[in-house]
Amino acid sequence: MKRVLLKLSGEALAGDKKTGFDEATCIGVARQVKKLADDGLQISVVTGGGNFWRGRTSETIDRTKADQIGMLATVMNCIYVSEIFRHVGMKTEVFSPFVCGAFTSLFSKDRAIEALEEGKVIFFAGGTGHPYFSTDTGAVLRAIEIEADAMLLAKAIDGIYDSDPKVNPKARKYEEISIQEIIDKKLMAVDLTASILCMENGMPMLVFGLNEENSIVRTMSGTFTGTKVTV
Repeated sequence: MKRVLLKLSGEALAGDKKTGFDEATCIGVARQVKKLADDGLQISVVTGGGNFWRGRTSETIDRTKADQIGMLATVMNCIYVSEIFRHVGMKTEVFSPFVCGAFTSLFSKDRAIEALEEGKVIFFAGGTGHPYFSTDTGAVLRAIEIEADAMLLAKAIDGIYDSDPKVNPKARKYEEISIQEIIDKKLMAVDLTASILCMENGMPMLVFGLNEENSIVRTMSGTFTGTKVTV
């Protein structure tokens, strides 16, 4: 693989605290990404916003406004994580689909690919820039736009299961599953819009647990223990 998009769960970035950032977790992620970048892999990153905001659970806030707050949460996450990446020795750039003053660069495919070719790890903040689309959908969209070879989904759970392992201790993890099966079985590893985008554009996914030791490096080095999603 030459180019991948890494989707980081907001909850996973929070570690055991479940909210905000766990700096040790973020530094661990940064060191893994640096190893891959030093080996020549072009890496882009999308972060969720769940460590700050779960607007869809609110019964009082308009959905559009709730989603806008979530987009801003991902901007904060990308700025923070990109600075952690810089701390361990990488060059980074944060892109967003809307103007954030001097905080981020306005997204364009050409500029994003140029940054990758310059050796930067790039971050896509703000989702699609529109309400009613999740960060999963935003991540798949950007992966397709930059012509990534695959999406890496680093989640709080170590793969895709036939039921919720937090609720069902007998839940079975899939080693490999097609995106069509995910849609048919309503497994919701990623949301339906993201799943259909992956299927229509031939974007494979590797789903694994972020908090497992060296899980990002192991995923790219052939000792993958999560779930491979085929198209």
